[in-house]
Amino acid sequence: MTAYAIAHLRPGTMNEDVVRYIEEIQSTMDPFEGRFLVHGAEVEVMEGPFPGTVVILGFPDIESARAWYDSPAYQALLPLRARHIPGELILVDGVPPGYDAAKTAAGLRAAAGL
Repeated sequence: MTAYAIAHLRPGTMNEDVVRYIEEIQSTMDPFEGRFLVHGAEVEVMEGPFPGTVVILGFPDIESARAWYDSPAYQALLPLRARHIPGELILVDGVPPGYDAAKTAAGLRAAAGL
């Protein structure tokens, strides 16, 4: 099941460290079959405050996403971005093929006695 690394990055300072981070990040993802799904796009905020931008990476599974994040190569690169652009990063599993939100709601309804 596909897993995602999602970063909410706040406005920061563009400099040599950040550009180097962007230049080198893909090479840290390649061994884990990671790829960019969203990078550098303008966000259209529909609800609530959302300063900054979002980056979404896709990996074959959550284990690959964790292995990438914990890898020595990425951990060595991470400070180049983190020192200059604050933000949060989460790892999350996607839904399986054929996922049906209505079935999930039915299960929740039954469990809650609604």
